[in-house]
Amino acid sequence: MSSENTNATLSRGTYKESQRISEILRKESVGGFVLLGATVLALILANSPAADFYFNLRDTHLGKDIGDFHLDLSLAHWAADGLLAVFFFMAGLELKKEFVVGDLRNPSKALVPVVAAAGGVAVPAIIYTLINLNGSAEALGGWAIPAATDIAFAVAVLAVIGTHLPSALRIFLLTLAVVDDLIAIVIIALFYTTELKISYLLISIVPILIYAFIARKGETTFHLKPLASWLILLPIGFIVWALFLNSGIHATIAGVVLAFMIPVKHNKRTEQAGAHHGLAEHMEHMVRPFSAGFCVPVFAFFSAGVAIGGWSGFTEAVSQPIALGIIVALVGGKMIGIFGSTWLVTRFRGANLDSDIKWIDVLGLSALAGIGFTVSLLIAELSFGVGSDYNDYSKIAILSASVLAAVLGSIILGSRNRYYKKLGEKESLDENQDGIPDVYSDDGSGIGGASVRAN
Repeated sequence: MSSENTNATLSRGTYKESQRISEILRKESVGGFVLLGATVLALILANSPAADFYFNLRDTHLGKDIGDFHLDLSLAHWAADGLLAVFFFMAGLELKKEFVVGDLRNPSKALVPVVAAAGGVAVPAIIYTLINLNGSAEALGGWAIPAATDIAFAVAVLAVIGTHLPSALRIFLLTLAVVDDLIAIVIIALFYTTELKISYLLISIVPILIYAFIARKGETTFHLKPLASWLILLPIGFIVWALFLNSGIHATIAGVVLAFMIPVKHNKRTEQAGAHHGLAEHMEHMVRPFSAGFCVPVFAFFSAGVAIGGWSGFTEAVSQPIALGIIVALVGGKMIGIFGSTWLVTRFRGANLDSDIKWIDVLGLSALAGIGFTVSLLIAELSFGVGSDYNDYSKIAILSASVLAAVLGSIILGSRNRYYKKLGEKESLDENQDGIPDVYSDDGSGIGGASVRAN
């Protein structure tokens, strides 16, 4: 082996971080398969004699307005604004943990996935805009649709075809998708805000501060167990969500704001009290299965259903500039943006990939990141409105592009997986006395003796 190089890109993280990410990947993989089932069911119902039942169910209203305080929403609206707020809460919590206590607290490690995510958002947006440049202003408004990567679907595909791929690749995909979600959240907040009612935002500051105080001081000051804190925080969080909903800012942003209020570090008083799991861990344990197994699949069930109209309807839809822009941007744009950004950042840093990884692996991950489902569907609805022709074209394009990206990524990574399987373990996985495999460095740098070489 060559000498160590701390500039290695996509090197192993710490053992603790690897274990945590592996647990997340397992849960997201299961959620991905549930999501797939909900999507298939929606498409079957929307293109069957039960279509009227499906669309009537989607448009059924629940709730009641209180004066000008709007809470009378359709089931599809509850799913898009309400259930996805839970999804964005988990995305925000995961992002905070990555940058506060995860391996990405190291700026040199955070740089690669952040730049890759930015490239994976910018290039697809540019491609979509160029293809729809001569179209209507409404069509151009969908520029952000191909920006997002669906973490559940992408991780589920990777779980099936990437059983022997280096763990750093899986961590890279998950981190990339989380940062990607953050960029999508910012886009939604900045570009998809309707009439801004500042009064509701100002009022929301009060419950947000109460939420933050209980989250940070509940265990040490009031001796609240994590479950008790969670039960108190839940109704406060709903109040914040309702205020955001009526403020004009998309309500899912409330999930991110609340996630950032949750402490992810253990303070000394908590450790002295013998608490092994803080509020962040407890919430992740409680909320992630609900988010991945229920919230996202229910949203997909109400959003993915589109009456395709047979082969002729499909070909007509995908020939539209909007659909072409989405398909080319998701399949080709993601690959160019992520792969190109990763290559450029390694060149500027004077580094190369970790010795365990080849550039073809990064290309396969870049292809897999073109699975842009959940957030893409949400942005399509925000861009064109539920039930519009443009929204239907977008849905068909998102589904088609996601399938193409999954197939292309599977072909590339499937062959690489077979290569790694034949190659076997190049380094011993014998455990030290502390239970940490030898491939992880004792100093937590995550290099573990891996060398940097040209690939």
